[in-house]
Amino acid sequence: MKPLKPSAEALLALPSVGTLSTVRPDGSPHVVTVRFTWDADAELARVLTIDTTRKAHNLLAAPGSRAAICQPEGARWITLEGTATLSADPHRVHEGVRRYLARYGSPPPAPPGRVVVEIAVDRVLGIH
Repeated sequence: MKPLKPSAEALLALPSVGTLSTVRPDGSPHVVTVRFTWDADAELARVLTIDTTRKAHNLLAAPGSRAAICQPEGARWITLEGTATLSADPHRVHEGVRRYLARYGSPPPAPPGRVVVEIAVDRVLGIH
């Protein structure tokens, strides 16, 4: 993937929320508002969640499936798409927590069963 434009990076640095889209086992879309982070070096979008959520179940039911995060900001918007994985690896979850804290200025909730969704972004759409 080619590097994002500075305007896209600036949009992804704002402490905004986005919508995460995954696909349920029946093929219907599941869309939920989330806080997320963008790692330009690794080309990863990360979402912290709990292993019992619908989004986690969707990804576990279809390993290697695609997901998308869309962040609107007024008339501007950006969508990050790619292959999604779910991980309980403590180092990967910690990196999600570290980046969340940097973006949002406060720590995320720390419920039992916390996992991280990592989207290996290979497509970016938007008006930024």
